[in-house]
Amino acid sequence: MKVTNVELATVAVKPEQYPNTQLPEVALAGRSNVGKSSFINKMINRKALARTSGRPGKTQTLNFYMVNEMVYFVDVPGYGFAKVSKSEREAWGRMIETYLQSREPLKAVIQLIDIRHKPSQDDKLMYEWLKHFEIPVIIVATKSDKIPKGKWQKHQKVIEKELNKHPEDPVVLFSSETGNGKEEAWRKILHYIGK
Repeated sequence: MKVTNVELATVAVKPEQYPNTQLPEVALAGRSNVGKSSFINKMINRKALARTSGRPGKTQTLNFYMVNEMVYFVDVPGYGFAKVSKSEREAWGRMIETYLQSREPLKAVIQLIDIRHKPSQDDKLMYEWLKHFEIPVIIVATKSDKIPKGKWQKHQKVIEKELNKHPEDPVVLFSSETGNGKEEAWRKILHYIGK
């Protein structure tokens, strides 16, 4: 997939701020330090369109990135690590839930999970919740460069078992350092958006 044109089109916290287009959308969900921004930047061939941060929990809005005037990547606030107040976390939760439940152009959610660790309780809850609402999920196991290739299969099996993965949901092993999994991730995205 050749990406030639990307812009941060809209930043939203409520439905009336969502883009008023019929372009398909793919949301990105994951723990605060899972490498969401690095994944976006790698996928769109940019160094720093999505800001990476040493401080987890930097994304506090729904950020709509328009890619090739064909699809929106929607970066949602990370869960788990962010050092924010309980009330702020609940507000984010409502904002994310409203978007995921009611957004017509949403075609799939990319759930990012660090391949080095077992999925957390938050990861499991998020996956269950997405499946409950029958939202297609592409599981992206990030940081694959951090473990030997010979162990990828084993780690993938752990993720699948812990999440109780549904057979229709693909798993893509990904590294924003090496680009491993990038083409495959694009193939899955294009499949879900009907391109």
